[in-house]
Amino acid sequence: MSGPEFSPRPHGIGRGAALTLLFGVVLATAAVTNCLPHEEHTSPRPLSARAAAATVDREDVARAAAEAAAEGKSGTKAAEEVVSRSGDRWGAVYDKQEYEEFRKALDGEYTGVGLGARRAGDGRVEVAKVQPGSPAARAGIRAGDRLLTIDGQKVDGRPVTEVVTLLRGSSGTGVTLGLERDGRRWAETVTRAVLTTETVTVERLPHGAVLIRVTSFTKGSGKRVRDAVREAPAGAGVLLDLRGNEGGLVSEAVTAASAFLDGGLVATYDVRGEQLALYAERGGDTDRPVVTLVDAGTMSAAEIVTGALKDRGRAVTVGTRTFGKGSVQMPSRLPDGSVAELTVGHYRTPSGHSVDNKGITPDLVTGEGAEKRAQTVLSGLGGTS
Repeated sequence: MSGPEFSPRPHGIGRGAALTLLFGVVLATAAVTNCLPHEEHTSPRPLSARAAAATVDREDVARAAAEAAAEGKSGTKAAEEVVSRSGDRWGAVYDKQEYEEFRKALDGEYTGVGLGARRAGDGRVEVAKVQPGSPAARAGIRAGDRLLTIDGQKVDGRPVTEVVTLLRGSSGTGVTLGLERDGRRWAETVTRAVLTTETVTVERLPHGAVLIRVTSFTKGSGKRVRDAVREAPAGAGVLLDLRGNEGGLVSEAVTAASAFLDGGLVATYDVRGEQLALYAERGGDTDRPVVTLVDAGTMSAAEIVTGALKDRGRAVTVGTRTFGKGSVQMPSRLPDGSVAELTVGHYRTPSGHSVDNKGITPDLVTGEGAEKRAQTVLSGLGGTS
């Protein structure tokens, strides 16, 4: 499934599919390094071991951009070419508009109509989800409706990522959707708006346990996790679901981990050879039983939380091996206002485990029925009321 309609562009993907993934991940941010807000990306191209470790000098990128601009050419494109040749697996260049979308995404915002799209079993594109209170919801669009056209352009046969891109645009602009439901076809013009995403949901499970699902670490999500833990009934265990979590702000990940820790190390990382560390806040709940659910879609900042709770003996981890995104990017503003984000180092879990290209192997490896197994483990830890 794709959507809602915001997403960063991974290195190696053309500008025509620029906004292609749900929401990338942030590793080196202002909260950690006093630099610009940062995004990292999913769906990397297969690279050799040498290329995966390659980095590019930011001065070379800036020089290429400046020389291109002086010749009346695109500085952004020139910078992209330098990054592409470098083999920096996660390096990328974004124009001003794209980076502004990323900034909004970090605040839990995106501009669109409030629906996600997916490819149905018969190959058609259909509405996967409609955000409550969004323009799409007010227009009466429902999950399962077939999406035929966007502003007159047919969507069947297009990658879902391109469909998501067509749904995006400036706040206040209209987009006409061709829809079908139960054999009835109609057109609906919907006005795009700035919408917020709910990245943390809380649910009471049978027997009193609490499920906290975190889909990404946007601004404020760490506090919502901490509040959910504090508000959970006494003695109730917590099932922390990080499956499919592509990351987010490191500062928010540290706050989330702090909900279960009383200070101490969360992760270490290096920036151009300088060794740095992230520490939990004091006062977290260190007694409540915790099980963390992870899978191959658990990435970066979500892996920081996973590694901290696992290595510190604070949670039992259930699921499949995590993605393995452990490199640190730092952003640099280029002469034309675009932003280059380049790899400068890697992070490690409290025990010194390098996550990059390795991921984190759960204590209990299980794919099918992982949530049920996790609940069983939590019950065995005494996490029911």
